[in-house]
Amino acid sequence: MEANPRSTGRLPAAFLTPGSSSFMDFLSDHSPELLPGKRALPPVQGAIEAPHGTTIVAASFPGGVVLAGDRRATMGNMIAQRDIEKVFPADEYSAVGIAGTAGLAVEMVKLFQLELEHFEKVEGVQLSLEGKANRLSTMIRGNLGMAMQGLAVVPLFAGYDVDRDKGRIFSYDVTGGRSEEQQGYAATGSGSIFARGSLKKLYRDDLTEEQVITAVVQALYDAADDDSATGGPDVARRIYPIVTVITEDGFRRLTDAESSEIARSILERRLAEPDGPRAALL
Repeated sequence: MEANPRSTGRLPAAFLTPGSSSFMDFLSDHSPELLPGKRALPPVQGAIEAPHGTTIVAASFPGGVVLAGDRRATMGNMIAQRDIEKVFPADEYSAVGIAGTAGLAVEMVKLFQLELEHFEKVEGVQLSLEGKANRLSTMIRGNLGMAMQGLAVVPLFAGYDVDRDKGRIFSYDVTGGRSEEQQGYAATGSGSIFARGSLKKLYRDDLTEEQVITAVVQALYDAADDDSATGGPDVARRIYPIVTVITEDGFRRLTDAESSEIARSILERRLAEPDGPRAALL
């Protein structure tokens, strides 16, 4: 008679010899109920109220890419959290910023991090940046049932492509549709229309790393100026945007002191020019 793995304290053979380099596929085969998109929601009437992350922006520069986000989460017309984390490292050379239902988005990011780590351990090499973008697309598509019930997750993915020696940005829709942003910048979330408009006037493909960082923080400020769900720099509480940089040296998050210095310099200039820097007409 075969021994029960639980009684012996040993894992089943299937857990020790995974047949796929995808952790998502493995989980789908053995414990699909653990996947966010596979969970059944109880019947509800009306919209589901849950904290939502808002604005994420990204911009590339020669040598890498910058991904940043504000710190506010909203629930309806209320501020649910003032210092939420919205930008996370996916692995050494990529990062993901979350917009949409905060709880599901954070869970999806953790699953995505595990997916990339699992692939690297099984295959012995890192997944290509294109492959990472495709894996994230599959995960978003798996959440479509939740999205149709109002619990959408729409991330922004950015990374340094070691094969092409440049930073790349990928945006998504709720169905998992993926597109690479060729213009060098992107934004998602409730304030994205204002952030994208700001970057459209400020961005150039020859900006330095420091200039691109300033441009994305300016874009977040412009988004907060017009979108109530986007939080601007909060000097009183010392809450500043999360700014990350990904280059050939890997992922780096700016320290609170660095983010504070950039935000404060922008705030000081806005005292003289409340609408921010003006682009030349020609």
